[in-house]
Amino acid sequence: METKSIINFGITTGNYSSFVNQIVTMANQKESANVCVANVHMFIEAYKDKSFNSIINDATMVTPDGKPLTWVLRYVYGIRQDRVAGMDLLPDLLQQMMLKKLPAFFYGGTPALLEKTENYLKYAYPDLPVAGMYSPPFRPATREEEDKLVEKINSSGAAVVLVILGCPKQEKWMASMKGRINAVMIGVGGALPVMVGMQKRAPAWLQHMGLEWLYRLMQEPRRLFKRYVVTNSMFIYLFFKKIFMVQGARKLEMRN
Repeated sequence: METKSIINFGITTGNYSSFVNQIVTMANQKESANVCVANVHMFIEAYKDKSFNSIINDATMVTPDGKPLTWVLRYVYGIRQDRVAGMDLLPDLLQQMMLKKLPAFFYGGTPALLEKTENYLKYAYPDLPVAGMYSPPFRPATREEEDKLVEKINSSGAAVVLVILGCPKQEKWMASMKGRINAVMIGVGGALPVMVGMQKRAPAWLQHMGLEWLYRLMQEPRRLFKRYVVTNSMFIYLFFKKIFMVQGARKLEMRN
């Protein structure tokens, strides 16, 4: 697996199965690692915020969740990169964790989401060891609360911590806990509500066209309209800017 940079945003490359295998390997070794599942929204957040961009580039692994990111990798580097979407990665990872008896800890989300998740796991992944679940308050944790949480997760025996805080909060939290929590942390954001049936996923044909965001927008127009209008417009601008730069560099090479 190799990291490629798109406008100073590092993305891990490799076939889909290699991502699952690598996470399982790190979990077996109880490695303190952070895995970011990157889409266009995360890319733009990192582009606008240098400190957040550093968090992404320092992550153990950054999966190409957004279909447009795979298009850029193909155009710039000639890589036919598999999409590694959180909504696919989460169930496949849980399946492997169940088979290998790797305990999971769920951190974030509402109490209602975690209750739904607990019930879902009982029949979908009956042999998955669940180390614990915790819904944090909607305020910054005190130092004492933070220390107690770290102790709670580490003493639970968790091999993987599924973080459900949303971007960029979950990525910042994982970065702050790297080296403190002895497990692989992966930001699954909106993938968990879809997996447990609280939200619906876009049809496959929309996914292949890179229009999964449009389906989500139709589900939550008030909350997501501004985000998608701004981030998608900015990404399109940066994408074509990168195309012109690459084309210019190639023409210059041909002349020389």
